[in-house]
Amino acid sequence: MSASIGTDVARAVALLQGGSVVAIPTETVYGLAANAFDPEAVLHIFTTKQRPSFDPLIVHIGRPADVHAVVRELPPGAEELMRAFWPGPLTLVLPKRPEVPYIVTSGLDTVGVRMPAHPLALDLLQRLDFPLAAPSANPFGYVSPTTAQHVADQLGEAIPYILDGGACAVGVESTIIGWDGTCWVLYRPGGVPVEAIEAVIGRVDAAAKQVVPAAPGMLESHYAPRKPVHVGDVDGLLPLFADKRVGVIGFQRAFAVHRNEVLAPNGSIEDAARDLFAALRALDASDVDVILAERFPDEGLGRAINDRLRRAAAKR
Repeated sequence: MSASIGTDVARAVALLQGGSVVAIPTETVYGLAANAFDPEAVLHIFTTKQRPSFDPLIVHIGRPADVHAVVRELPPGAEELMRAFWPGPLTLVLPKRPEVPYIVTSGLDTVGVRMPAHPLALDLLQRLDFPLAAPSANPFGYVSPTTAQHVADQLGEAIPYILDGGACAVGVESTIIGWDGTCWVLYRPGGVPVEAIEAVIGRVDAAAKQVVPAAPGMLESHYAPRKPVHVGDVDGLLPLFADKRVGVIGFQRAFAVHRNEVLAPNGSIEDAARDLFAALRALDASDVDVILAERFPDEGLGRAINDRLRRAAAKR
């Protein structure tokens, strides 16, 4: 049976209280949510997504004070970050409380936690007496969903309900930073530019490369369509694919190719980030043989766009 789509928050509450998974909207992407304190419910997330158990999940809360139910202690700068960016697309990786099961953190003693900015998600979270573990609501490794229909197209046979909050306003996942005991480090660029974070707490270092992820969203190959993706100077790449049907993801201009997805003719990097995953999905579902993508300005949200494109192309 296919999942139903609707705006009935009470139904989502009942399903989550009963141990089910529910797809929920956030300002970044749609998440596949379950009770973060219930290991069996969280296991449904991993099996539904076919997500490897070594990739930790982000816990979502409905009020800033709820962080204390999840996190053991707040390091220097955490409260300033929460005041500046919550609710919003910033995840903090902090020491976890024992109540957070290790299936959520993939055995780590830290947990990623954030407060989403979407009003429907906040309404849902504030009606529950537990936080929600919620990675993106898509098969593992594939392009993240930014509409309820995206979720239905990929997971509709496997989940009971999709809470429809419209198209996601930000369109790329949250920025993830963590405290390593001496300083804040960047695990994943995302919806909050690093420059804005550094304006609040000072320098944020780059996380060291690790074989096993130290936080969600660190796998090298991720967010990938089924068609091959190549990122770089599109004009230089085009001669390599002269015999192929080419689709291009561009920033402001169209190219002389089979299909174009121009993300921001007006030059808005926010618009480009919002529409990135929808563009990847559209080209992947089209008749193109290969997807080429421009590199975006490597600052602000452009850094997050480049990160997602690099990971989409990594398995090639």
